[in-house]
Amino acid sequence: MRPLYGLVLAGGVSARMGQDKAELSYHGAPQLQVAYETLSPLVERCFVSVRPAQKEDPLRARFPQIVDTVAVDGPAAGLLSAHQAFPEAAWLVLACDLPLLDQVTLETLIAARDDQHVAVAYRSEHDGLPEPLCAIWEPRALDALALQVEGGRKCPRKLLINSQTLLLSPRTVGALDNINTPEERASVSRRLGGQMIRLDVEYFAQMRELAGQKMETVETHFGTVGPLYEQLKEKYGFPFEADRLRVALNGDFAPWTQPLKSGDHVVFIPPVTGG
Repeated sequence: MRPLYGLVLAGGVSARMGQDKAELSYHGAPQLQVAYETLSPLVERCFVSVRPAQKEDPLRARFPQIVDTVAVDGPAAGLLSAHQAFPEAAWLVLACDLPLLDQVTLETLIAARDDQHVAVAYRSEHDGLPEPLCAIWEPRALDALALQVEGGRKCPRKLLINSQTLLLSPRTVGALDNINTPEERASVSRRLGGQMIRLDVEYFAQMRELAGQKMETVETHFGTVGPLYEQLKEKYGFPFEADRLRVALNGDFAPWTQPLKSGDHVVFIPPVTGG
């Protein structure tokens, strides 16, 4: 099996956050440092992926770097630049903005690696599709990504969808949630700090039957809708994956990454049967 190297992606511009996500502190140190120190003990060599303009940044300069050499927007630049630098290696790729990531999530990826699949990735908790930025990319997958990019398609997720990818179920709720906005940052900081919020949850159809009630007040430390649903799914045995439901927050349909606050009214709407 090919050697396994690690790559922390830190080349983004953090436009939605309004400040460098690599520098944010959730655990008493910059998130880039936390990500690197989580990943590096598990791989033979570990690097931070940066754009050319970032290589002298004081934080990024503290770590071994792979500077983008491939002219494409987005994370494909980091993936393919790493592949060019070390074409014989497989890469455990990790976005730097995953403050809820735990080491067991990475260890599970490594343990699942085999010779039959070109990549190992987790299914998203939100849409069931592969998570490309916490995944193992074998050289064959990166060769295919290079061809895809040459053809004008730069999305790493599409490559995993259309390839022989081994998909795993997430081990820890919320571990793969990217934190992209100040609101999401506040929510995850509240969760990490152990702060609880109280909100009203309303159920319909089979979910109401399983919960044994139409509505309840729930206490949770989860800061977004997706992990809240996983908490309730485990409690009541709801049979639906998140991608089969719709969720409304305070009267409006909302994404699974929607931040929560005390006093919110959440409605889970299961699929309609019959016809």
